[in-house]
Amino acid sequence: MRNAQIRNLSQNGSTFTFSEAKSIIGSDSNVTKVVLSRLEKQGWVERIERGKYLIIPLGSEKGKHSLHEFVIGSMLVHPYCISYWSALHYYGLTEQIPNTVFIQTSSRKKKQHTEIFGVNYQIVRIKKDKIFGTRKEWIEETQIVLADREKCIIDCLDKPQFSGGIIEVAKALKDNSFDLNKLANYSVKIGNSGVIRRLGYLCEIFNIEIDLPGLNTRNYLYLDPKIPHDGQKNARWRLIINLDEMDLSSLI
Repeated sequence: MRNAQIRNLSQNGSTFTFSEAKSIIGSDSNVTKVVLSRLEKQGWVERIERGKYLIIPLGSEKGKHSLHEFVIGSMLVHPYCISYWSALHYYGLTEQIPNTVFIQTSSRKKKQHTEIFGVNYQIVRIKKDKIFGTRKEWIEETQIVLADREKCIIDCLDKPQFSGGIIEVAKALKDNSFDLNKLANYSVKIGNSGVIRRLGYLCEIFNIEIDLPGLNTRNYLYLDPKIPHDGQKNARWRLIINLDEMDLSSLI
């Protein structure tokens, strides 16, 4: 009976929701709660958060097995996209290993920070029109939505506080292995002039030729809002360079 229940619940992969379980079991909410509670006590399933579960593989112990963090992250909010520092690391664009999984969404979620199985998750709410440039990748038999390489860079320039800082974006850009037309188009589409300014400045530092629109503003932004706000003004890109240019130049 238990094997049959697990087999039925796993028909959509290693995770399922309460609603899916209710449909598969073919019973009302009360009976479904009893069944899931019994399976959880017996070590067959484990709750990710309210109404969301993972199936524990045969031979694994409860509390000692977990899915890839992106698979779990994909269940926390919808729509969603894995981006920022998490995507930088996934694409091998940073040597740093972030201790948080960054997930962007256009929907509301009360808990912006949560910890599941020892992994921290940060939900970043953005405008719906900022979600574009996505791709799907199979991870542990689940299709995960990620920002593509160019959109990942743009997202990090849009919100450096979720990318490990501008220095991590600079490290990623230095190899000049991106589609520059796509980068330029994305920088306009995201609707934040700060992205164009930061991208233009970094490309200039690394002698990357990219065609960006002109700026029509007198206001200055910080190159990296994540660190102390002191630095020289760059008139061309209307930025306050609050990061040692020697640190950036040394990356070339």
